[in-house]
Amino acid sequence: MVCPRCKIMVQAILEALKIPYLSINLGEIELKGALDAKKEEELNEQFQAIGFERIKDKKSQTIEQIKTLIIDLVHHQDNALESNLSAYLSKHLLQSYGVLSSLFSEAENQTIEHFYIAQKIEKVKELLTYDELTLSEIALKLNYSSVAHLSRQFKKVTTHTPTYFKQLKDKQRQQIDKL
Repeated sequence: MVCPRCKIMVQAILEALKIPYLSINLGEIELKGALDAKKEEELNEQFQAIGFERIKDKKSQTIEQIKTLIIDLVHHQDNALESNLSAYLSKHLLQSYGVLSSLFSEAENQTIEHFYIAQKIEKVKELLTYDELTLSEIALKLNYSSVAHLSRQFKKVTTHTPTYFKQLKDKQRQQIDKL
């Protein structure tokens, strides 16, 4: 689950299946008890129908938590970091960044930093498409040190400048959970 709408969908499924839960957060559900085999199968089918899957092993859960925290940070909190990304992830997941980084890189074939940059660039594309903010305002909003830094990173990832991207008729955006 990577957005508030995802939480609403999950809640609706749990309620329709009459599965009691304690909490629903981005990327995790805490059920009140264990499910019998039939309920578990029904839940899995409902999740698959909307493109979700249940993750049970600890490594996969941690990777999904990393992704969810980054997506939430970039797309829903305007990249409002108090310190740096490594401290943010370590604080929320209660693990060292070195462990998280190794686990993520091994499973995803990309670094946490590359995933984070990809998310930021997708947010920049979204904001450019809306055409409500200047490039300076976007850079400020997403905590880039300068417009030049944003532009270099944007071009490196997309092969286009932000200005050229704005002029494109077919703005090629990607789903944030597929990056």
